[in-house]
Amino acid sequence: MSILAKPWHLTPKAKLLKELGTSPERGLSQGEARDRLARLGANLLVSKRKEGPWRIFLRQFQDFMVLVLLGTVVVSILLGEYLDATAIFAIVFLNAILGFSQEYKAERSLDMLGKLAAPHSKVLRDGHKAVVDAATLVPGDIIFLEPGDRVPADALILESQVLSVDESNLTGESVPVTKDAAFQGSASTAIGDLKNIVFKSTLVTRGYATCLVVATGMDTEIGEIAHLLQEEVEVQTPLQKRLGQLGKVLVLACLAIVAVVFLAGVKQGLPVYKMFMVGVTLAVAAIPEGLPAVVTIALSLGVQRMSKQNAIIRQLPAVETLGCATVICSDKTGTLTLNQMEVESLWTASQGFVANAGGRVQLKGEVGDALYYATATGALCTKAEAYRDGDFFGEPTEVALLRLAERSSFGGQSTWRREFKEVDSLPFDSERKRMTVIVRQGAEHIAFVKGAPDVILQRCSHIMVGSNVVPLTQKQRLLVLEALEVMADDALRVLATAHKSLGKKLTPSSGWEQGLIFTSLIGMLDPPRPEVPSAIWDARQGGIRTIMVTGDHKKTAAAIAERIGLMGKLAQGPSEVLTGAEWEALTPLEQKKKIQSVAVFARVAPSHKLSIVRALKENGEIVAMTGDGVNDAPAVKEAQIGVSMGIQGTDVTREASDMVLLDDNFGTIIKAVREGRGIYDNIRKFIRYLLGCNVGEVLTMLVATLLGLPLPLVPMQILWMNLVTDGLPAIALGLDPADQDLMLEKPRNPREGVFARGLLKRILFSGTVISLTTLGIFVLSLWYYPGDELRSRTMAFTTLVLAQLVFSFQCRFERHSIFDKGILGNTYLIIAVLLSFAAQVLILYHPFMANMFQTVPLRGEDWLLVGLFAIFPLFLETVLRLVKRGLRRHLALLKV
Repeated sequence: MSILAKPWHLTPKAKLLKELGTSPERGLSQGEARDRLARLGANLLVSKRKEGPWRIFLRQFQDFMVLVLLGTVVVSILLGEYLDATAIFAIVFLNAILGFSQEYKAERSLDMLGKLAAPHSKVLRDGHKAVVDAATLVPGDIIFLEPGDRVPADALILESQVLSVDESNLTGESVPVTKDAAFQGSASTAIGDLKNIVFKSTLVTRGYATCLVVATGMDTEIGEIAHLLQEEVEVQTPLQKRLGQLGKVLVLACLAIVAVVFLAGVKQGLPVYKMFMVGVTLAVAAIPEGLPAVVTIALSLGVQRMSKQNAIIRQLPAVETLGCATVICSDKTGTLTLNQMEVESLWTASQGFVANAGGRVQLKGEVGDALYYATATGALCTKAEAYRDGDFFGEPTEVALLRLAERSSFGGQSTWRREFKEVDSLPFDSERKRMTVIVRQGAEHIAFVKGAPDVILQRCSHIMVGSNVVPLTQKQRLLVLEALEVMADDALRVLATAHKSLGKKLTPSSGWEQGLIFTSLIGMLDPPRPEVPSAIWDARQGGIRTIMVTGDHKKTAAAIAERIGLMGKLAQGPSEVLTGAEWEALTPLEQKKKIQSVAVFARVAPSHKLSIVRALKENGEIVAMTGDGVNDAPAVKEAQIGVSMGIQGTDVTREASDMVLLDDNFGTIIKAVREGRGIYDNIRKFIRYLLGCNVGEVLTMLVATLLGLPLPLVPMQILWMNLVTDGLPAIALGLDPADQDLMLEKPRNPREGVFARGLLKRILFSGTVISLTTLGIFVLSLWYYPGDELRSRTMAFTTLVLAQLVFSFQCRFERHSIFDKGILGNTYLIIAVLLSFAAQVLILYHPFMANMFQTVPLRGEDWLLVGLFAIFPLFLETVLRLVKRGLRRHLALLKV
């Protein structure tokens, strides 16, 4: 919202600041910001209205098969079968509650993830810079923009440096607009020409700015057309699409079988109404029309688990792709390392390496010497801030240089800023690899420059030796390079500093970074994350190759790679280190071949990242690429799995990614891969269980009808199984924890079908054995209890239910028997099975329920028979597994 009247761009800045009760030096107070947020509302666009709980519940009754059942209820009432009608409606209602609880939980999970992935903004409050949720911004806030930021609100530019903004989503103009804080428009100036205003949701492509928020939420320019943004397109995952197609085939097959059962029953003289009920309930139980929806629930709940491990999935299809990843291209700083920079070493031409005092360099020099200018560069050539209370705000590398200045004998940042007033700057970006600040000391202008040593050194013509400036000879260049090699060998991240006097009259910016005076090399230690070596080992065990992609010096990158096990004696596979320049010199064909032997890419520019991803994809790899900067977005988007950083990442890279790491940690990627594999495995378990049970039920009815046997199941029993044995245990299988052996397997082929790796055979085998077991006890009990068809049917019904409950434990493992792994790994499944068993006992022994479901209480000897027959499928599968295992060992011995 806004508390100002338009047009803001015509109001003088001083007046706007006064009206909004703020200042560029301190911003709003935290208390005032809270009050305005409560009064004006959150800085959010009105989104498409979410479905409420009642709508989700009512949607459970819109499914075609549920409508068929409700129609059956009406038919039953018209025919006077009130008990059948009551029972069917009760089961439909219970099924709706079960479906609602899962879908509502999944919806809430996705909503929570949306909040976790919400954009943030750098803001000035009470004189301190902080990062806050963009939704909490209010008019009067002072915000800071840099490349890659999504502008969080409509704001007036107070100060800017070479600022360009992509406003295509607002104006349709594809070329970024150059902004100017000094621009003065008129009342008729078009939106696209307002060069002193930045608009919510547009993208900063270049430069920096300090801005005054003038409008938030629906009162912004984009808010006025927010209705265009309310359409949400539901994206189906490849698995959901395949299951949707499979479901159509299964519907036709099930309807054909149901028709056979119906006609065969009528031909045998059974009542048409009874066979109609059997046909309808069998179709409802057998047709897996809910498979795609169940996959969505499984993916959503899995994504929620991943969020608890600091991995936010932005697109559901990425969960499937994670299990297929074969290569992870990872940034070094902050992902493989802690991004906790501390200056470890400093080199100047006169003093060499400055002594390291307990891991903290403490500078003591003379005014005007190399140490003096090195400290000045750290304090002035920076976007970081040092506050009086000892806090720092900024990027870790700049904060480390600022700490160095604060601990020096020359005074802190505030001291330097009193003497040197900033006039202009050339911001850092990943292409330039340097940053320049122009300051004025008295009447003189000075350029302070910092950046990559090779970039700075080639722009230097002189070097400081003590307090003297001398020409930079070839011999001195070699000394600098030797010092750089020493630091790189110690795995230090190295920056070079330089300066240049520009005289009293400021020259054009093209000459600011030429003919510089070299002052120092500063080496910073960024230790590897403790968990990274084991994560890389886990990835390697799981058939996933890790490639380090960094802008650091070749030797620094190699030293870190050895520390984390990516290279060296313990590493297996590729071990070469290649620079961006060496990579760029190769032809695409040579790149495709060379990349198979590279473990580390150093001195890499964002454009190199894109070609690295493409070369890997050409080799058939499934690539996960990390990125944080604005220029990383194309490579992140090109990869099958784009990974952005939640702490250091820019808004544009997060938007291009499939997954956001809240902790910027490489280990989190491996956890996400493991979880992704686990989610896909759980979906396969669910499919195996659901279809295996359906095959068992359909075959039982089909074979019994074709053989002229009495019906082994009545409609109410079929519907009961659809709720009890296909409901709770199936959902519990979707919550199965990931198998510890998952990361010992090779990545899954993304093109494999739903029934790959023998799943269809296992489904048909299990369903057939369960059916034969049910028919076996039915025929036996008909012989053992002649004339007591009700007892025989009860025993067959209970055996089928128990066999399916036992089968749920079998479905947990594809490669092992439950005797190898045990049954205690999934608490949800144990509870679900116990509840289902208790419910089955209830309908056997409670008079009203027994009457409704046409059952009788079972005796002790009945339970003994039921138990033996129910565990027979498990017994048979275990015997066959042992036989196969023995044959494999025998064949292996023969080969030896």
